[in-house]
Amino acid sequence: MDISWRRYDRQLHDLGVEGQLKIRSSTVLVAGLGGLGSIASLYLVAAGVGKVILVDKDRVEETNLNRQVIYMPEDIGMEKAVVAQRRLKSFNPEVEVEAYVMDVFSPEFEEIVKKSDVVIDGMDGWRQRLRINELIVKHKKPLIHAAVESWYGQLMVVVPGETPCLHCLFSSIGNRSCVRIVGPVAGVLGLMEALEAIKLIVGKGSVVKNKLLVVDLKNMSFDFINVKRNPRCPVCGQLG
Repeated sequence: MDISWRRYDRQLHDLGVEGQLKIRSSTVLVAGLGGLGSIASLYLVAAGVGKVILVDKDRVEETNLNRQVIYMPEDIGMEKAVVAQRRLKSFNPEVEVEAYVMDVFSPEFEEIVKKSDVVIDGMDGWRQRLRINELIVKHKKPLIHAAVESWYGQLMVVVPGETPCLHCLFSSIGNRSCVRIVGPVAGVLGLMEALEAIKLIVGKGSVVKNKLLVVDLKNMSFDFINVKRNPRCPVCGQLG
């Protein structure tokens, strides 16, 4: 399909034609379509990513609607991946959108990771995040990680063999999941995930590598924590 260049006019000034073509030829996997993934997927599609793959096993609930703005009240009870696919394809018909109603522990999920260029972490549970982390390290795919709770969020980019993986830093965190969230906080971090993915694809700017960005949006503070790989990490330590 041809590119409608005028649609991307405002970003072409910064990304250039070559950058837009890189975006057009890329495949991004969004694993989890909650507060983070639903926003990230919308902006990836808006940017003209060639293929966006959506994975989520859940259905839309009323409690999602304060932050997962891709869904409408009439979508309650429907599968998130199916609803999001329909809405995103309607928003930008130039983008190929695949949807899978699937758990990340499904054997088929590994095949989806393998065919992706970048993976977005949209999970709200650490057991699922660490599963995705294992697969991106195994197949050497960059991961954009974010997590949110209440007024706070964190962001980092995992590049296997170059940066710490999630297991290096969070192996003992258990299976905590987000139970309270001020809606726009998820939006801010989801947007940042989309932006980091675009920067990786295009090769412009710097991404949050070897650092953990900690965001306090109640007090509007942004802090970076330097992080290092664990050479004994059972997930990424073998990469040297």
